[in-house]
Amino acid sequence: MKKFLKYFIFVIIALCVIGTFVWLWQKSRPSIEMYELVTVEIGDLENMTVTTGKISPRDEVAIKPQINGIIAELRKEAGDLVKAGDIIATIKVIPEMATLNSAESRVKVAQIELERVEAEYNRRRLLYDQGLISTEEMDQLTSTWLKALEELENSQDNLDIVKEGASKKISSESNTLIRSTIDGMILDVPVKVGNSVIQANTFNEGTTIATVANMGDMIFIGDIDETEVGKIEVGIPIKVTVGALNEIKFDAELEYISPLAKEENGAILFEFKAAAHIPDSVTIRAGYSANAEIILESARNAVLIPESTITFENDSTFVYIARDTVSVPQVFERSPVTLGITNGIKAVITEGLQEGDVLRGNLIVERKK
Repeated sequence: MKKFLKYFIFVIIALCVIGTFVWLWQKSRPSIEMYELVTVEIGDLENMTVTTGKISPRDEVAIKPQINGIIAELRKEAGDLVKAGDIIATIKVIPEMATLNSAESRVKVAQIELERVEAEYNRRRLLYDQGLISTEEMDQLTSTWLKALEELENSQDNLDIVKEGASKKISSESNTLIRSTIDGMILDVPVKVGNSVIQANTFNEGTTIATVANMGDMIFIGDIDETEVGKIEVGIPIKVTVGALNEIKFDAELEYISPLAKEENGAILFEFKAAAHIPDSVTIRAGYSANAEIILESARNAVLIPESTITFENDSTFVYIARDTVSVPQVFERSPVTLGITNGIKAVITEGLQEGDVLRGNLIVERKK
């Protein structure tokens, strides 16, 4: 039994020594690198950027009063369609006491003057009928009488405007009637009946009674980075995606790029606008957030390869063209190429390759000789 145990231990030691030598021998053998094979293709490549922005009406107008007062009636509400000239609201005028007093005084003065001129006119008329005064003198008196009538009428109109906001002669054009200035949809009515409003003037922009916009002419407004703005130009097509409408896409056309940059969170951005071509079947609301896909560069029927197959050295680019893919190890030849546009995944090669060439790709396995 002891003899058997001794032989067994000896065999175990021998196997360990042999295994160690085999492992060291395997480690000392040179490895063979095997690579994926990539075939050069012909295709199209686009380098695009995605920017965020919003959908807005091209024409959006704030309707403001031309007279101070209080909202007496609102005839329209948000969402209503209006035509230019439609009445949106009416205003009750609250006249200033000083202005009202001045207007009333002017009426009284005009009335007194008219009574004086009219009395003089009647006396002279009798004399004229008797042939005691000339026609020229009578014509002059008649003119003075007509001017006094006109002054009284004008002063009365002015009093009506101060008190009511309109005269009887032009009541249909009263400043108390707030009308839409464009065709479109009312987006917002920020006032209520009873609110005081201020007229628009040189020193005050006035109270906004309603906001009206043409919802049939929408634009996309977004920002693009300074590194990309030089690659776009007015007139290029854009794809706009509205997330609120189940990612619906529609076409747009770039029509404006701001000449002035703005800084946001350390980034230099340029505003741009694109005319949106929205189908009639799609309802767009002002202010929807959206994304714009802009093609910065494109290549058609170009030689395409994965960017991972390219080797960069200083200012030069190289690829490894397969010359023998059957034998082990594989045989590759290093070849310079001219690089075109790239999207980070694939690249365009303008010189150095042709369709069907086989290139060295990623390392897949290491074999021992």
